[in-house]
Amino acid sequence: MTQTLLITGASTGIGAATARAAAEAGWQVALLARSQDELDSLAGEIGERALALPCDVTDRAALNAAVDRAVDHFGGLDAVFANAGKGVSSPGIEQGVPAEWDEMIQLNVMAVLSTAHATLPHLRKTKGHFVVTGSKAGRDHLKGSVYGATKWFVHGLAGNLAEEMREWGGRCTVISPGMVDTPFFDEPKPGKIQPGDVANAVIFAISQPETAAVREIHIMPTG
Repeated sequence: MTQTLLITGASTGIGAATARAAAEAGWQVALLARSQDELDSLAGEIGERALALPCDVTDRAALNAAVDRAVDHFGGLDAVFANAGKGVSSPGIEQGVPAEWDEMIQLNVMAVLSTAHATLPHLRKTKGHFVVTGSKAGRDHLKGSVYGATKWFVHGLAGNLAEEMREWGGRCTVISPGMVDTPFFDEPKPGKIQPGDVANAVIFAISQPETAAVREIHIMPTG
């Protein structure tokens, strides 16, 4: 039976690489991101296994509608990868820009919660898997990093959600990479972790047998 993975932040970087890897592994993929052109291009590349669902995941109504469309189209959800996230251009707290924090927290914190809230009823039916993108910044104390603090939230949430899902046979994994060569950064980072490396970790986590719950995968660049 073909399984379905829903991915947020699916248009570029880690999300797009995971969509390609999942489709290659036999999964159907529901692709959520704001950029319709990029999603359509990715879905066209993958083919009939993919469904492009352009939406802003910080808009709860739009997110709920996209999840419903994915379930209607594919018949259910077996896994979810809450990958959408962003940083800020003004680092630090004293010199930070609160408006940037608001936007980041809406995406890195509230959208992750909303994604879990919208998809857990469907994952319960399949004893499914919720995966979320954390960060090395969510494991270390970094000077004045509000971004890092949002990832500390993600790591804490993932552990708490794993305990909640465990009650009905579900699983939750946080993927914790160091620096990844993605559009998140203004300049390419070819010597760092590649999006495909993180995608491989996601596929590993969601492919484990029922007896194994991979709670966290921490990835660091070799260079």
